[in-house]
Amino acid sequence: MPAPITAEQTRSDREALLDAAERLFYERGIQAVGMDDVRAASGLPLKRIYRIFAAKEDLVVAMLRRRDQRWRGSLAAHVERVPDPRERVLAVFDWLAEWFAEPGFRGCAWINAHGELGPSSPAVLAEVRTHKRAFHDQVAAWVRAAGSPAAEPVFLLAEGAIVTAGITGDPAPARHARAAAATLLGAPA
Repeated sequence: MPAPITAEQTRSDREALLDAAERLFYERGIQAVGMDDVRAASGLPLKRIYRIFAAKEDLVVAMLRRRDQRWRGSLAAHVERVPDPRERVLAVFDWLAEWFAEPGFRGCAWINAHGELGPSSPAVLAEVRTHKRAFHDQVAAWVRAAGSPAAEPVFLLAEGAIVTAGITGDPAPARHARAAAATLLGAPA
């Protein structure tokens, strides 16, 4: 009889599974990736995968949730290093420009998931909305700290830059959105 699977092994398998799923879903799209692809990339048997995530939708939601924590955490770490509140807001666009220039950039994972599954998956739609609300609130807090009432337009500039860069494959929208945000924020104090 095989040894029982430990909690540590389950955590390790879950991370390996999420790593594989995130890479495949982001590179190829959620619907283009079958669970056999996830199995092959993760090295886990399908039976084990379905013990960890009962359905592909559960895997997608967990992947988006984990990506959100990492993505917004990286953004916050970058922005919070900047001491001036106005420059912190502009640092959002600098971070976006770096992300857009990364090899394999395919746009926003949440917009992509929404485009593929949002209309048919309430769980994925809820996760996408949770991420977008959290990103909005993050940007809005930095804009308010800069003493500006322009939280909504700055957020929309960031979102527009993300979508445009994802479609065009060009990091320039971050630079253009940064310039527009600087105008909205006004002259430095």
